[in-house]
Amino acid sequence: MVEAVGDDVYLLRPVGRVASPLTDAVSAPRQGDEGAPAAWLVFDAHVERAVRDLRIGAELLVLTWLDRARRDVLAVHPRGDESRPESGVFSTRSPHRPNPIGLHRVRVLAVDGLRIEVADLEALDGTPILDVKPVLGAADER
Repeated sequence: MVEAVGDDVYLLRPVGRVASPLTDAVSAPRQGDEGAPAAWLVFDAHVERAVRDLRIGAELLVLTWLDRARRDVLAVHPRGDESRPESGVFSTRSPHRPNPIGLHRVRVLAVDGLRIEVADLEALDGTPILDVKPVLGAADER
């Protein structure tokens, strides 16, 4: 649920948390397809009806709140490589940004009630989950 708190401030409530062997940003892959281990999306009971149709093999977009990211960063050297020119964070996948929302494309490996095992999730253990959406193909977008 997104709740307006003030004119331009919104309150987001996580729908669950990531359970992952990844606990340290330094050793975590930068993208999910760069060797991320299997992880679990662990949903809160109040969203049980929202989870019920997720199936093995489905591709999902998981939106997370990167709770350990810095919010004061506006420009970075892509992938932390000082030899690359500095770029504004809106043209990068840097976790450090004004609103550190993570976007992760994952594949469902297993479904166990409110726990969904996924491949290719580079989020750290305990990362709040904001939302989940299906990946749509051309036929689904009509």
